[in-house]
Amino acid sequence: MLYAEGITCKGAIRIKHQKLVTLTDGTTLEVGLTGKPGGKTFMLPIAKKSAYGQEAESLKLWGVDPELGKHFIEGLSDEFQVLYFDYEGHRFQHPKTDLLTPEEISLDFLHIADDMGVDTFSYYGYSWLALAGLQLAIRTNRLESLIMGGFPPYKGPYRQMLTVTAKTYEQALHPSPSSEESKQDFVSPEEIDWDQVQVTLDPNQTKQFLTLYQSLIDFDDTSVQEKLTLPRLAFAGEADRIEYGENFGNVTVDIAGRLRKNEQALRRLGWDVAILPGNDMDHTKAMQPETVLPLIKPWLAANLLN
Repeated sequence: MLYAEGITCKGAIRIKHQKLVTLTDGTTLEVGLTGKPGGKTFMLPIAKKSAYGQEAESLKLWGVDPELGKHFIEGLSDEFQVLYFDYEGHRFQHPKTDLLTPEEISLDFLHIADDMGVDTFSYYGYSWLALAGLQLAIRTNRLESLIMGGFPPYKGPYRQMLTVTAKTYEQALHPSPSSEESKQDFVSPEEIDWDQVQVTLDPNQTKQFLTLYQSLIDFDDTSVQEKLTLPRLAFAGEADRIEYGENFGNVTVDIAGRLRKNEQALRRLGWDVAILPGNDMDHTKAMQPETVLPLIKPWLAANLLN
């Protein structure tokens, strides 16, 4: 199914295509292409659909923009063609339980680009989708630039994330009575005791991320840097550090600390690095459009449009 039109915004014609793309596992994902005709293409796999009503209010309590995808698309489409979709949301609806590997994710992304008639493109991903962007970049020469937010591209916390995802999967398989009770009442972020958090996700949803980190346990991100010759930017919030309690293996995932520690090495390797200041600039705040767009738009203009 394909929907296409030309839309006028601030006096300029923008293209807009929407299509259901069949992925490698046979599931279909809604993909859009919009923005400046003939412009550089920017792949945006983090484009979640807008939330409304009580769901939107709950997201706001957690510091999440309920129109995150819309604001990213609008913020980039004046200068770029934006190839957008919600890959994470799709995988929660259609878990790839034993096959969410770097190879399969990369195949999905390249298939989406092919199906939408896109040859070369830039890529932005955040958290595990940033990790996915690095895996894509070492598997294809079709990327023009790479932006990784919320996951360091050098000496990343793969073992720590394997521990967290393994514990998450165990809890999903064997939910405690308290986790069932926690579904009943909404708790604000300020009231959360992270040492006592219980998982209420479908085991299939959590297993796929265990599969991902298991497949990366022997991956050495320091050895692939020479393959990366494209413009690339890594960023994280200054307060992006999570200490997981006993339920999740007593590990610390210190995204900002790792990025800061290896900043000079990354710069020597050709990366641009940004650590977003603020005591409240945690993993969630550093992924919001109002934070990210003022950082990446000037960087993209300098590296792609000049």
